[in-house]
Parts: sequence; structure tokens; C-alpha cells
Amino acid sequence: MKRSLDPESSLRWTCKSVRNLADELKRQGHRISYPVVAELLHELGYSLQSNRNTKEGSPHPDRNRQFEYINARVERAIGEKQPVISVDTKKKELRGDFKNPGSVWRPKGAPEKVRVHDFRVPEWWRVAPYRVYDLAENNGWVSVGLDHDTASFAVEAIRRWWHAMGQERYPDAQQLLITADGGGNNGSRLRLWRLELQKLADETGLIIAVSHFTPGTSKWNKIEHRLFSFISKNWRGQPLTSLEVIVSLIAATTTKKGLKVHAAIDDSSYPPGAKVSNSAMQEIHLLRDPFHGEWNYEIHPRGGNVIS
Repeated sequence: MKRSLDPESSLRWTCKSVRNLADELKRQGHRISYPVVAELLHELGYSLQSNRNTKEGSPHPDRNRQFEYINARVERAIGEKQPVISVDTKKKELRGDFKNPGSVWRPKGAPEKVRVHDFRVPEWWRVAPYRVYDLAENNGWVSVGLDHDTASFAVEAIRRWWHAMGQERYPDAQQLLITADGGGNNGSRLRLWRLELQKLADETGLIIAVSHFTPGTSKWNKIEHRLFSFISKNWRGQPLTSLEVIVSLIAATTTKKGLKVHAAIDDSSYPPGAKVSNSAMQEIHLLRDPFHGEWNYEIHPRGGNVIS
């Protein structure tokens, strides 16, 4: 067997078993057994390995400064008793008797029976859980959406959190600070996101302040570690067979540090592909911060003086 170090050698980039490799070598005229193939691969420093998530791409040069800016903005708002929320959408979950990773205590020999394949059932659907996490109060709100995951759906979840929980906790609030990822339905470049926030500002009279995380840094969003990681633990091994099961599992999530979660179904329709005209954008009372105004900005209620 030729021990070439040429990286283009076909056998050096394979996931075949040592038995299959030995069979291939035999077809090429070599006399070799699979234990010898395993021994040779071991001597050359090779082993079967899975992929590892390590590449994040080139970080933005102001990534750390944006972290510091967000932190200072959050601490200032909390110190002034103003609400601060972290928001995000979790990946869509398939509703039905499908396998949900993890284990749960059940009588021995009586596991929950689920489908072998995760093929979508036409009469069922995927649900989109949009999460709102109150950083100061350690409380969460989850809107379980049945339609498209749009900016309108995202802002509606924030609206529902405010009316159900926020305004009672912050009766003297003048501003709502939102920290969010830079992409998705609450992306920093999404026109519909800003238009819907303008509507929310008009309805509530609140100044809506927003700070986005830089691209590729969503895992540092507080909501990932303080809310949905615990929800995922709570429903692990539980097939999400119905909307009632999904909502009850989310709402039953608690932690030793006092996390409380409320969940509700949002069965409204949110058609995708909504276009926001230039004229509509010009009517948004947007004030960009001096530091990276594309990530940090405020939207003021209309009805007063227009902020340019």
C-alpha cells in the first residue's frame, strides 16, 4: 500500500469502513486484510472524525465595542427602571408524534412511541416560537405562531408581552429597550421590522430603543442562555403532539433562580413578502445613535415633533 502524503489521494478523504477499504484495495490487486488497513491508517495518524463547529467567519472590527455599548445601554436602562427585553425566534418545531431529542422518566420498557421518519403530515404544521425575555425580571413570554415567521409576527409577540406583562411591571416606563440579533425577522436591515416597531411606539407612547448584535454573535444573546435553553431541557424527550402540549411545556419551565415563562398561541395570519415603500420609511420617527446607527437606534411615537 502506497503511503503517499499527497492530499489529493482519494483514499485519504473517505468515510468508508476499513472493511470496504480493504475490499477496494483487493480489487486493485493488493493482498491486504482490513486489520492491516486499520493499523496503517492509525500509523498515519488518521481516525474517523465528525465535523466541529469552530469557524465563525471574520469578526466585525467593532464587535467588542458593540458588546460594550449594548451592556452600557442595558445597565443604564435597568438602573432607570425602564424595561429591557431580549428577543429572538427559535427554529420552527414540527407538531405531532415525532421524535424529540432527549430522555424522560417513564416505566421501564415503555418508551413513548413516535414516528420513524420526520416527514411532515399535511394536516399538521410547524410552529414558530418567538421569545421575549425580560432581563431585569427574569421572566419570559413565548408566542407560538402558526403562520409565517415575519417581522409583523415578531413585533406582535412584543406587543402581547407588553400588554400581558410589561405595562403592569413598568407602569412609569417611557422607553422600551430591545436587544436582538442582526438577522431574521428582527434584522437590523429589515424595513418591516422598523415599520411595525413604529406602530407599537404609536400605540404605547413608548420610545422603542433597539440594539442589534453584530453578525455571527447571536449565541451571546441573553435569551439563548436564560430562557430557551431551559425550555429545551423541560420538553426534551416529549413529543410535541399538540398545541396544548407545546404551550403547557413552555409555561411549565422554571429554574432555581426564579425564571417564570408565559406562553400563548398566536393564530393570526402573517403573509410573507410584505413590501415597505420609501414613503412609509420616511414617516418613521427614527433617531440613529452616533455609534453604529445601523445597529443602535430609537423609534419615537408619532404625533409629536418629527425627529430627523
